[in-house]
Amino acid sequence: MADEVILLDYWPSPFGARARIALREKGVEFETREENLRDKSPLLLQMNPIHKKIPVLIHNGKPVCESMNVVQYIDEVWSDRNPILPSDPYQRAQARFWVDFVDTKLFEPADKLWQTKGEEQETAKKDYIEALKILESELGDKPYFGGDTFGFVDIAMTGYYSWFEASEKLGNFSIEPECPILMASAKRCLQRESVVKSLHDSEKILELAYQLRKIYCV
Repeated sequence: MADEVILLDYWPSPFGARARIALREKGVEFETREENLRDKSPLLLQMNPIHKKIPVLIHNGKPVCESMNVVQYIDEVWSDRNPILPSDPYQRAQARFWVDFVDTKLFEPADKLWQTKGEEQETAKKDYIEALKILESELGDKPYFGGDTFGFVDIAMTGYYSWFEASEKLGNFSIEPECPILMASAKRCLQRESVVKSLHDSEKILELAYQLRKIYCV
């Protein structure tokens, strides 16, 4: 009997993008159910009653929540193809460390870039670039955070890469002069087939970002 794989998602979400990319890296067929985050479906509330957030992967009726937990689950269940996490325990631990860094140090300033203005936005911009520079230092001269292969940290970052253009325009700054090596890796990631099929047009994301900015910065 074939697996039933359903993804509760929201198209511009960098976190939903992680699950989409991981599934496509593994070649897993799945059904997407788009959520309205202002009017969440009974299924989302049933499958993620604690956080009530997307993405939720429903595999044969069982829910898996939190984006990188979902990615790791996908890697473990479909372990016969395209490994996402390294096999070496130390390298796996390092990958998890850097994903935690991404979600604790990059998420908040990334949000504030389009939610704030003035001095608060300038502080967010500084914190955002500082976090990106630390990540660039970890990347070094490797094509991907996973070395020669697109892996766990790359998937975590690619959701943010999809918002780079919107962040730059709303924050009135440029990432590439500050982090040229990271940007080169970002462009490499954005060209992958799994990523191209999983992300929406940057202009559509920018349009949404301007709409959100009007709501948050009256």
